[in-house]
Amino acid sequence: MTPARLRAFLARNRRVALDTSVFIYQLEANPKYLPLTDAIFRWLERPGSSAVTSAITMTELLVHPHHLRDDARINEIFGLLSTFPHLDWVSTTLQIADEAARARAHWRLRTPDAIQFATGFLAGASGLITNNQAFENTQGLDILLLDTLLL
Repeated sequence: MTPARLRAFLARNRRVALDTSVFIYQLEANPKYLPLTDAIFRWLERPGSSAVTSAITMTELLVHPHHLRDDARINEIFGLLSTFPHLDWVSTTLQIADEAARARAHWRLRTPDAIQFATGFLAGASGLITNNQAFENTQGLDILLLDTLLL
């Protein structure tokens, strides 16, 4: 069952940005977060739902399989996620780089986090699903920390 707060978040944010942690929890079938990420990806499959993530997400997801030289896992992750319905992968542009620099300066985000934030913001997302507390003090996106759904 999807927690009411997650349902409400998805209802008020028809386009959301997804941080890398959401993908990691889903791909690793993390038992603590899997019910939440399952609900997010089921929602994303429905018409009218929309999500965006930065290409940096794919970089972060493929590091471990590349380290292991696990070509089958690399192909599995890339094939599944690059074709997932209603999920847009956005490459970093100069405009995103500038907005990310602004986010770093204002909220002291690390560069990958600032790129995620800027990507979502400029791609028209109204919310960001993450488990990174660094986003709590940002403005411009409705932030949902997965850990707050477990309380």
